[in-house]
Amino acid sequence: MTQHRSDLSGGSEVRAATAADTRAYLIERSGRSFAPIPKVFIQNPDSRAAPDRGAPLADFVRRGDKRALLALMMLYTIISSGDHEDGWSSTLPLQAWARALDTVATATGSSATSAATKIFTRLVQRDLIERRRTGRERKITITLLSPDGSGAPYTRPTGKTKDDRFIRLNHQFWTQDWAHTLSLPAIAMLLVALHEKPGFFLPTEHMPKWYGWSADTAERGLRELNERGLIHIDKQIYTDPISPSGLSSKNQYTVLAPFDVVSVNKNAAAHSKARQ
Repeated sequence: MTQHRSDLSGGSEVRAATAADTRAYLIERSGRSFAPIPKVFIQNPDSRAAPDRGAPLADFVRRGDKRALLALMMLYTIISSGDHEDGWSSTLPLQAWARALDTVATATGSSATSAATKIFTRLVQRDLIERRRTGRERKITITLLSPDGSGAPYTRPTGKTKDDRFIRLNHQFWTQDWAHTLSLPAIAMLLVALHEKPGFFLPTEHMPKWYGWSADTAERGLRELNERGLIHIDKQIYTDPISPSGLSSKNQYTVLAPFDVVSVNKNAAAHSKARQ
């Protein structure tokens, strides 16, 4: 039997999909204009449960595991429905996962897929995902688990209770390449800034108990976000009767575009209009 191969490129060389192409396709397929990152992943909402409120995010920060953190954030970005047999999951060939996780940036072939496998293994060990092979093609199905690291099934975040509230991370985190140009401390503090109320005060000496990592790491992250124009820091001076000078200061932090509430709302409205 003779097989004919069609060339849809009109004779020009066909370009293989890049990591950016794969991520853009998966983000568009999600049907959302932002990623819902569960707040229980960032901070334990129950201050009575433990002496500190560190959540799974703290483990990524303390271990310096930026790759696995970005992988989980990408999963929260692209997995948008649990209304099918596999629940809150996505299934792709391992090579496509390697592009989505951008392990192809530093490796090729089996080395890139091996790096993607190792990243998923670390997320499995943290009880944040399940992984299995699917079908004759042996694709990899990744299923989200509860973002609190308990290993319980994932449920849709609705924002109705303190346990299922979420932050809205603008897709420009990926499309404008903030994911790769920001350091791990800056990414962690961006998530914290979105977790806090607008115009928040955050004494960094409380970071170990409130979020689970050091004040120094928090300060480095906030400084980088300020230098990159993603947050504004307003230093406020106030009267302090017990300070040596009678004065003290505190920093007020404001999230700026493209991650502020106004920008996210604007993008959501434009996305909704475009889909209609």
